[in-house]
Amino acid sequence: MTFNQLLYFQTVSEYENYHKAAEKLYLSQPSLSRSISSLEKELGVTLFEKQGRGIVLTKAGRLFQEYTERILSECEVAKTKMNEIASGHGYIDIGYIFPLASHYIPHKVRKFLNIEENAKISFNFYQNHSPAIAQKVKMGELDLGFGAYIDNDDELAFYPLQKQKMVIITPNEHELNQYDDVAIQELMNYPIIGYDKGSGPGRYSKRLYRRLDMKPNIIVTCPDEHSIMALVKEGFGIALVPEVDSLDETSIRIHSIKDMDLFYRHYMFWMRDRYQLPAVQRFIEFIKKESED
Repeated sequence: MTFNQLLYFQTVSEYENYHKAAEKLYLSQPSLSRSISSLEKELGVTLFEKQGRGIVLTKAGRLFQEYTERILSECEVAKTKMNEIASGHGYIDIGYIFPLASHYIPHKVRKFLNIEENAKISFNFYQNHSPAIAQKVKMGELDLGFGAYIDNDDELAFYPLQKQKMVIITPNEHELNQYDDVAIQELMNYPIIGYDKGSGPGRYSKRLYRRLDMKPNIIVTCPDEHSIMALVKEGFGIALVPEVDSLDETSIRIHSIKDMDLFYRHYMFWMRDRYQLPAVQRFIEFIKKESED
């Protein structure tokens, strides 16, 4: 059974006349008759029977007509949706890490949608850690990911985004609060709230400590800045974190690092050799231009 056979059947049932249906379909009448006969043979039922000078649907034909109309209607919907996607409409599925959830992603998506040609695009959002996001990108469940760079992953293309200055955060009541700038070595003198070793900032911190030959007393690790900030606020220790938008300066103190410029960078990533829909391509180019500006 082919799409054309369904279309031919629907047209014949509409006109109840092979000659008129053939004219409508720009086919010869014998070709149309053969196609319907082939369909009847495949289905094992008679779809039409003669009545006077025309033809009418049999009981089986009327039942088959219900399914045919449903199928052709769904095909039209699918065609319309594909045309929308081809013209730049459709859905974009993105995943991003928690530090980008409070401002960066909502702000960029809203700015993108405010452009007239993007107004009918819809977004689906997913939050998790970078490795989980990368896995969903590879499986095709997400179009794009925003998070940490993943070493030795040749399947993904990475584009560098914003740099965030690394800072040291302390509780509101802490002896370091007399200083705006704090030396990185002060991390050796207090309990440290660190990142999970599998997270991007966790890997960054580990490389930094190794480079500086430091072995701070990391008493607990957390998945994100929200968890770290909560523990710092309650006086469990201090922490080295990127200066993300969600840091609450009313509950903690934020210190610049003395004599060192340390930055942590986020990335946008996607499957290197996978076809991207026009809307996704436009969003990638938009984010790239935003990053350059």
